[in-house]
Amino acid sequence: MPNPIYVLNGPNLNLLGKREPGIYGGQSLVDIEAGCKERAKELGLSVEFRQTNHEGLLIDWVQEAGEQSAGIVLNPGAYGHTSIALHDAIRAIAPVPVIEVHLSNIHAREPFRHHSMVSSVVEGLICGFGPIGYMLALDALAQRL
Repeated sequence: MPNPIYVLNGPNLNLLGKREPGIYGGQSLVDIEAGCKERAKELGLSVEFRQTNHEGLLIDWVQEAGEQSAGIVLNPGAYGHTSIALHDAIRAIAPVPVIEVHLSNIHAREPFRHHSMVSSVVEGLICGFGPIGYMLALDALAQRL
């Protein structure tokens, strides 16, 4: 089995299932984690699943994943729209593949969400499919490995 896939989640994702379910759905992050672990097992992979509300810690985890993972599924939350530091961390760990995931369609929401600071340095972007986006990202990484 290759190194694990890091599934990293940014701010406020710990509130999934409670926070604006009309936008983000009714599943909790714990539910999504269980789904990711199940899908990874089907693919012959393992996952290291984490969430933080702190930008610096998320960057530390990206750097750690650059040394210890086969790839990253990243839901940066709002940091995707604001963080040059996160952009730089992803760029620094190349060629480790990173797939950016957003539960909602960021292009159908407020204008400030239309631009992602990290999209230009990731392998791909999946948005608007809810929790299935995580599974699609795992599938994409499995094909790449």
